[in-house]
Amino acid sequence: MIEPLIKIAILIGGLMTGAAYFVLLERRMAAWVQDRVGPNRVGFPLSQFVSGLKDLRLFGLGQPAADGVKFILKEEYTPAHVDKRLFVLAPISILVAALVTFAVIPFGDVLPGGVFGDEPIEMVVSPGAGVGMLVVFALSSIAVYGVILGGWASNNKYSFLGGLRSSAQLIAYELPLGLGILGVILATGSLDIGEIIGEQARTGWWFALTQPLGFFVFCVASFAEAARLPFDLPECEQELIGGYHTEYSGIKLLLFLVAEFLHMIAASFLIVMLFLGGWHFWFLTGSGSEATWFQAIMRLVVLNAKIFLVILFFMLVRWSWPRFRFDQLMAFAWKVMMPLGLINFVVVAILDQLKIVSGNDSSGMNLVCALAAWGICIGAWVAISIAGPLVADNRPRRELNSFEIDSQM
Repeated sequence: MIEPLIKIAILIGGLMTGAAYFVLLERRMAAWVQDRVGPNRVGFPLSQFVSGLKDLRLFGLGQPAADGVKFILKEEYTPAHVDKRLFVLAPISILVAALVTFAVIPFGDVLPGGVFGDEPIEMVVSPGAGVGMLVVFALSSIAVYGVILGGWASNNKYSFLGGLRSSAQLIAYELPLGLGILGVILATGSLDIGEIIGEQARTGWWFALTQPLGFFVFCVASFAEAARLPFDLPECEQELIGGYHTEYSGIKLLLFLVAEFLHMIAASFLIVMLFLGGWHFWFLTGSGSEATWFQAIMRLVVLNAKIFLVILFFMLVRWSWPRFRFDQLMAFAWKVMMPLGLINFVVVAILDQLKIVSGNDSSGMNLVCALAAWGICIGAWVAISIAGPLVADNRPRRELNSFEIDSQM
């Protein structure tokens, strides 16, 4: 039991610390995009503990600690009209679902044996889970219950309507999210995340190159599932003040906010592992299941570097794009993402069958299939844009006739 406990401690400690400092990074990213100064003052007050020492600012690195202490010491106020049991259960359930998802997501490759023991060490809390992607989807869908419970337990119409529309968004975008993954599962024939990474390393072709349409669909759906701009309708604090968690404060609100960042981190893990090769990088990490210590360390570095860059992309998009309206959000899911996901699945099935029939799995055949997939990707985007343009008429309803209203519904 020692090895799993050490992995759990490393994972939970790294995720919680990472979530705290990613908040600081995002605030600095927002300041950079908006051409202003971000948090750079709060450091560590050493003079409060040892007289004669100077306080350390350290570029504002003490800000996450200060925010955490503020949340913990903030008054735990629970309104009298709420359902107290469900009110407490909602943030706990959404945080537990966000954490347990990482049990089957590897945070590295395999460490060679010989130092810590004769057996190699798999850098995942639950190794050997052959249905890792199924577990990830099952656990991540539990987050919807936390959103619904938060809105329902608050016992007011404002939070309840916020919970309804938030759950509608999360459920709607689970479908294109699954369709984006189906192409990867079809190409590898496995639900195991390690096998998916190994297939990309073996062929040298990342699935973002051979399945661009699935990659775009999965990325967009990941933004919506993580409730990130331009799909942050569950919160959109400028208009809603908080939506389903308006009544929450203190440590319970902190659980909701940490769970949101954990969803973004989990989405970044999956984007990298399913479509960007995971730990694989050409001429650097090798492609076999067994690796030397140098290759194992480089695989760990490459994987975390890719994840960090994807998280930076999440943050850059948040402060660069305007928010969708709710009707545009749902229309985008059903009229754009769903058709594109189905097209990607059919195209991947046809190309995979062609490779099987021809018996040719060479680099040349993979290049031909990749070019065909990119052509179909561009054609599908153009066709969807022409067939169903997302043009919204903002005129008041009383100025529209009945035919125009029916055509917009």
